[in-house]
Amino acid sequence: MACTLDYIDFVCSQLNGIGEIRTRKMFGDWCIYIDEKPVVLACDNICYVKKHAAIEDLMSDAECGCPYDGAKEHYILDIEHGDDAKRVVRKLVEVLPYPKKKAKK
Repeated sequence: MACTLDYIDFVCSQLNGIGEIRTRKMFGDWCIYIDEKPVVLACDNICYVKKHAAIEDLMSDAECGCPYDGAKEHYILDIEHGDDAKRVVRKLVEVLPYPKKKAKK
């Protein structure tokens, strides 16, 4: 089951105020960009964030899972608790790199 648009709207509203939010539909699910950095994967109405040393302490009690077949394990972000989710996402925005530009053909 792919994410519902209501869920994506809810996630974006929970993250409002962190930076410029952009969503992109990918393979039936969604990637949520903050300031042009891919920070949150939303799959089957669950938010996932990359396992990163910068958020280990913030996510020590979080469940983990794979957002799609073949993906590395991610933390499951409890988006229902907006303030906690914002702390995690803010930290990731600080440390994650911008995506590499694709070479033009």
